[in-house]
Amino acid sequence: MKHYHIIIMLSALLCGATGRAAAQGGYEELIGKSYDYVEKENLPAAEMCLKEAMRLEPANPNNYALLTNLGTIQRRQGKKDEALFSYTAALSRHPQNALVLENRASLYLEMGEAEKALSDYNLLLLGNPINEEALYNRGLIYIQQKNFLWAEQDFDKMLEVNDASMYGRLGYAILEKTRGNYDESERIYTFLINKLPREWQLYTGRADLYFLMGKNGRALNDVNRVFFESVPDAGLYVLRGKIKLALHERQTAAADFLKAGEMGYDPQIIEQLLSLSR
Repeated sequence: MKHYHIIIMLSALLCGATGRAAAQGGYEELIGKSYDYVEKENLPAAEMCLKEAMRLEPANPNNYALLTNLGTIQRRQGKKDEALFSYTAALSRHPQNALVLENRASLYLEMGEAEKALSDYNLLLLGNPINEEALYNRGLIYIQQKNFLWAEQDFDKMLEVNDASMYGRLGYAILEKTRGNYDESERIYTFLINKLPREWQLYTGRADLYFLMGKNGRALNDVNRVFFESVPDAGLYVLRGKIKLALHERQTAAADFLKAGEMGYDPQIIEQLLSLSR
């Protein structure tokens, strides 16, 4: 579960008191332009509009929302350090805001800062103990830390609240895979795919499992379906390359590793994988 959010606040601002309209016209206009630019995928221009709006009215109480949106826009441009600064600035104004905490926590995960992400998810769950996104992502962090019992507790909580939760069951599939209980993990993945045949992340997870099990033909089938039906990310290119290496298709494996590198995958890992495909 990888979500990050923009706060929709423009309509509220534009419906504000008319007595403030003249004073805030530039501020509101810049916010409106930022949304227009986001819709047009002109993220640098949207970023500039939000910065200019806050420069015009640095004390405006709505700036926490602008900072949140700014962080998300920066994040979408790959400016992770700047996005982190923006989210943190937003939280300095609203420390318990769940939306901003979710954004910062997931950004910490992207940056490999699992402990900091864990702190944010703990704060989220203090405010809302059944926050599904926080429970799922905290469970994944516990799996990384080998705290399997705590991970189980989080996934159990999700299923207790909603026994049809895909992410609760997916958490268990990942947990059992990490424990080496491959048959149980395969059973869960296949159950979920039968229920939700267009959830492509399930095929990616099962493909990785099949690769670990040495079922490379099945792994390749799942990966190719994701390539055909959705937009592959760098990690999927790496997975397909590993499967092809196992199938002794070195040339096409190398092509996948190179593509993953172009998409921003860790260059050291790419170099190691390329050395295996020579």
